[in-house]
Amino acid sequence: MARAHYFRFHDGGRAAAGYRGKTGDCVVRSIAIATGLPYQHIYDLVNRASTRERTGTRKRGISNARTGVYKSTIHRVMKELGWVWTPTMQISSGCTVHLRPRELPSGRLVVSVSKHLTAMIDGVIHDTHDCSRRGKRCVYGYWQPPPSRSLHPRQIEFVQPRTQPRSQEQRRADWERSIDRAIPVAPPTRPAPPSRPARRKPSRPQPPPDPPRRKSFFEWLFG
Repeated sequence: MARAHYFRFHDGGRAAAGYRGKTGDCVVRSIAIATGLPYQHIYDLVNRASTRERTGTRKRGISNARTGVYKSTIHRVMKELGWVWTPTMQISSGCTVHLRPRELPSGRLVVSVSKHLTAMIDGVIHDTHDCSRRGKRCVYGYWQPPPSRSLHPRQIEFVQPRTQPRSQEQRRADWERSIDRAIPVAPPTRPAPPSRPARRKPSRPQPPPDPPRRKSFFEWLFG
């Protein structure tokens, strides 16, 4: 296959954004090409994501859209854009996928190779140089846009939008606008307040009955 068939020069919109010269912006360039977003938008997105990085003994500096971006920040940026990561190489698995059109799916891809990131659209590499190494460069993984869920035209008719219940003010406004109509809308009525259950008064405890009174001597004698 001729080189012009699988490679196309593309700077990702760097020159149109006002940048000059060459630099290590392969991350910004490939993401801008694959997603179709402006170069400056991805540039700022990467630099904002780099502010959340942590430095240490092995990691002194942070990512920069112009000089280089760490893998963790690349995954964070692609996750914010909603793209899905598919790894093609595992530990001790060896190289199983190469940067070739027949070994990668069609569509828009952001492909991760050794120390580089490139964009591939329908099997054509879009970059500032041919980074395929004649089809022998190993692919670590690639990002794809999320699958779109589309409804069949017959199913759209049965989809009912969710509507919020109309307030008393909205119903009154509809009634005022319909006064001049041939069939006016019935005026809104105020909803009856919810009935409250009758409260029962707590019954007072009844006093105990008086004990029977003993009869006197005369009552017992003449009773």
